Amino acid sequence: MGNLKIISNIQHGISNEEGKTKMSEKEKKFDLQERLIDYAVRIIKVSEQLPETKSGKHISSQMLRSGTSPAANYGEAQSAESKADFIHKLKVALKELRETEVWLKIIVRAKLIQPSTKLSPLLQETDELISILFKSIDTAKKKKER
Repeated sequence: MGNLKIISNIQHGISNEEGKTKMSEKEKKFDLQERLIDYAVRIIKVSEQLPETKSGKHISSQMLRSGTSPAANYGEAQSAESKADFIHKLKVALKELRETEVWLKIIVRAKLIQPSTKLSPLLQETDELISILFKSIDTAKKKKER
């Protein structure tokens, strides 16, 4: 099993002494894009589990819009025309993630998906993505000021 880990590390980047993979800046950006795409897919799957009621359809529609747009907005940010444009697109992605978090909490409180603990990992991922984008915006602002 140890050899498989070494091979995996070699295939996915340079490993340090602990066998952990170091990623280049380009790989980190790609990783976040992939993570946001995976997040959007998870949101799609949750929306499909919502009941076919008036409230279920409404929440599904709103959450689909807000939960899938961060991946697209992050992709657009990668081709931003300026630092200000880059920051703006990241802010839009962050805003949409925060909205999605609210929809997920409404689903939990309204008990629209049972057991509600099914959504705990997705809420955790939402929090992590919010933190990443918030920090990215902060870093970009500081670089812009220089």
